[in-house]
Amino acid sequence: MSVRIILPAHLRTLAGVSGEVTFDLPDPVTARAIVDALEARFPALRGTVRDHTTGRRRPLVRFFACEQDLSHEPLDAPLPESVVRGAEPFMIVGSMAGG
Repeated sequence: MSVRIILPAHLRTLAGVSGEVTFDLPDPVTARAIVDALEARFPALRGTVRDHTTGRRRPLVRFFACEQDLSHEPLDAPLPESVVRGAEPFMIVGSMAGG
């Protein structure tokens, strides 16, 4: 089964896609594997989700799956089985800042 990824509107525009993105990824499926696959298929996304130098998730980008904020989990932590099976999407969300 394919892993389903939902991108925020501005990243969908950069990638030139209009809906969900899907990938067949080998086990273990991790946030790092998803971002690697996104950057390989859509080079315009390089540096938008994670920093070029450190490889860390950008501060105003969040990862969600199965109604859980996975943003602070290690990038190499295996994702929930329902994401791996494609039953639930992995969401990359641009958080809002303001005051």
